[in-house]
Amino acid sequence: MRLCFLMHHGSMYSGGQGVYLHYLTRELSRLGHEVHVIAGPPYPVMAEGVQVHRLESFSWFHYLEARQEFLARANPLEFFYPLNLFEFATTRAGIFPLMFTFSLRALAKFQELHRREPFDLVHDNQSLGIGLLLIKSFGVPVVATIHHPLSVDVRNAVAQAKGPIEKARRLIYYPIFMQEFVARRLDKIITVSEASASMVERAFDIPRAQMKAIYNGIDTEIFRPLKVSKEPNNVIYVGNSEDRSKGAAYLLRALRILRDSADYRLTFVDRPRQGLKLAPGLVRRYGLSTRVRFTGRLTTAQLVRHYCRAQMMVCPSLYEGFGLPVAEAMACGLPVVATTGGALPEVVEDGVSGLLVPPGDALALAEAMRSLMEDAQLRRRLGQAGRQRVVEKFSWRKAALETEAVYAEVCPDRSGATVPAAAAAS
Repeated sequence: MRLCFLMHHGSMYSGGQGVYLHYLTRELSRLGHEVHVIAGPPYPVMAEGVQVHRLESFSWFHYLEARQEFLARANPLEFFYPLNLFEFATTRAGIFPLMFTFSLRALAKFQELHRREPFDLVHDNQSLGIGLLLIKSFGVPVVATIHHPLSVDVRNAVAQAKGPIEKARRLIYYPIFMQEFVARRLDKIITVSEASASMVERAFDIPRAQMKAIYNGIDTEIFRPLKVSKEPNNVIYVGNSEDRSKGAAYLLRALRILRDSADYRLTFVDRPRQGLKLAPGLVRRYGLSTRVRFTGRLTTAQLVRHYCRAQMMVCPSLYEGFGLPVAEAMACGLPVVATTGGALPEVVEDGVSGLLVPPGDALALAEAMRSLMEDAQLRRRLGQAGRQRVVEKFSWRKAALETEAVYAEVCPDRSGATVPAAAAAS
């Protein structure tokens, strides 16, 4: 099949959705499909055989992250094109239209590529912009992966906002209603867990029969235990701490509880410290400055070494559609403390491959971390069981084969030659 993937920001270092894009397209290409990716910045680096088509962004966020690249344009008049000016102005005002503007640019690129040689299917990765419906009008089936509905992010952001002005800003930030309108009109929805499917069903009023839950995979050849020295009581956090759904504030509160009774260090893997607001402020307020190390973004190899040097990984998320960092840590043989938010209980078996606590409960988080700090045998048992669970349950090849079966369901006349071969390989 000739497949076209869409993602409004494609880098695998910008979050789990980028990791999903990289590995799923790699496996689909290895299964014999011709895979194209239309993506906005930060741009993805894809596996061999996957073709990338880059779209520009005129958002305020892109200006802040890559000022020289943003300003270095051959035609300065581009800044005043209606869509570009709209994107810059709205993002400067604190609104997030990038999924909408990306979908319209993706529509134009799709038309260009589709005229050269028709695509068999379009697979959107969480963007759910209006342009998808216009793409669908070309008679091409459109499938979308929804990692979790944005209403979850809005609810958690509003709940943690300080004051009515910040609450209002959080409410208008995300394009919830656009995503709901578009998702209901697509051919099939893929979710990355059963919990995510249930949330999408409630948030978007999409029948469960219209969805297929397919777990993410982990590259267990890369994420594996290494023979490196452990750093005593080194706790690692991996995630976008500015996203209030990730619960970084609760982790730092838990570490404040443990501050006077446990000797620990926190490795904080996120954007560079100067680009963060929430976590550095709380670190100073709680008196944790000597105990927290901000690494900035890491290469995959660096991240694996950090996992293997740590004694535990903590995921304090209020909700996760899957929880890739948790599964990565488990693949490295690292015991994890996670919450019961969203799909995390589908990834971690409580008491078997990790410890689970209620989301938003800093005291429970602190007690679970204390129990791991004080019990080396428990750490060893949970770490070994976690590695085994990931190897047995979460494979990118398996995810690609199941995704391929969804493609066959929505366009059987175009996929008949590929699916039996792939099914035979499984």
